[in-house]
Amino acid sequence: MKKKLYVVLALFSLLILGACSKQASSQNEVLKVGIEASYPPYEFMQDGKLSGFDVDVIEELSKRANFKIEFVNMSYDALIPALMGKKIDLIISSMGITSQRAQNVDFSISYFKDKNVYLKHKDSGFLQKDDLKSKNICVLLGSIQENAAKQILNAKVVANESMLNCFLSLDAKKTDAVVTDKASAMNFLKQYPNINAFYEEDDGSEGFGIAFRKNEFKDLISKVNQHLEEMKKDGTLEKFLIKYDLKD
Repeated sequence: MKKKLYVVLALFSLLILGACSKQASSQNEVLKVGIEASYPPYEFMQDGKLSGFDVDVIEELSKRANFKIEFVNMSYDALIPALMGKKIDLIISSMGITSQRAQNVDFSISYFKDKNVYLKHKDSGFLQKDDLKSKNICVLLGSIQENAAKQILNAKVVANESMLNCFLSLDAKKTDAVVTDKASAMNFLKQYPNINAFYEEDDGSEGFGIAFRKNEFKDLISKVNQHLEEMKKDGTLEKFLIKYDLKD
């Protein structure tokens, strides 16, 4: 009887040790963060280093919530498929929280809210969104702005993997308009004096959120939400907003 008891206790101890080992391994695990690094001021390369508002936010969160991160740069439209396919663990890339996206991913609380802005060449006479009926409109592939542009009657929407390509196309008059985030537009407009903003609207999202693989990171999301609230209260988030000219 004692021998059986010893065996049971030994097995139980192994299970406990295994669980502890797994928990420790999980804490030391490096989480792969999906990002599209050509969308200033949110995420961009500067002097060979990844920079931007989103980069600062997730790096600060990783310190506060005690997890390690590794950035994985990819096209915007590939982010959610990569998350669902377990090639990355989370996304921070100026991603608006929508009910459609929430069917496939879990979001943190919102940490920033932006608007859609419509851009034209300075020689164009567009004044309103409806002026773009039957026109060529360039947008970032997979973005909220792609959906917005498709709502315009008979618009010919060209979804590009790079917002820079959209600006180059508009500057060369190869497209009629561009729709993008307001903050990103203001950043690009500094480099393209021939392009003007002529219309803006709410983007229809709940604001930017960090996306996690569905049903796998409940505890981490809870921690991230807690620390995001703290960052809002202690001024850290505001400091990042000011740093990247995102403060109204």
